[in-house]
Amino acid sequence: MTSEIAAHAEEKMKKSLETLKHELTSIRTGKATPALLDGVRVEAYGSPMPLSQVASISAPQPRLLVVQPWDKTLLQPVLKAIQKSDLGLNPSDDGELVKVPIPALTEDRRHDLVKKVKKLGEDARVAVRNIRREANDDLKKQEKDHLVSEDDGHRIGAEIQKLTDKYIAQVDEVLTKKEKEILEM
Repeated sequence: MTSEIAAHAEEKMKKSLETLKHELTSIRTGKATPALLDGVRVEAYGSPMPLSQVASISAPQPRLLVVQPWDKTLLQPVLKAIQKSDLGLNPSDDGELVKVPIPALTEDRRHDLVKKVKKLGEDARVAVRNIRREANDDLKKQEKDHLVSEDDGHRIGAEIQKLTDKYIAQVDEVLTKKEKEILEM
């Protein structure tokens, strides 16, 4: 029952890290990556759908994405959806597929993206710390109700702190990697 608190906390911390990684995939670096278009929704068959459900997306070159709709009638809606997205991309179509050139980032844009990345990182750190606080509160409650001995409480508290340190270090590692990716030309 006591190590369940630590296991539950670790599970939540893992989810926070995965959420951060997922959010960072949609932030544009200088390289073309299909994940860049994850947030794009296309008006298809009467409802908005994720682009990945109506087309295949590939990156044949470092600065080019190619989107091939499975249904040719969706070529124009796909083109419009990419243009409307806040990614600052200028797609073109050749009647068969949509080509999305990825322009080089300006210095100002790179610094804006780094700020955004740092904010996402801070949000992830706060989430991990909140999970630690919740786990410690549960632990204190169990100690108060005499479900956990004081010694076990200290041991589990130390375990929760180790998990917190581990996940915050992983968040920092992911952020450093993403910042480096954004800033390299």
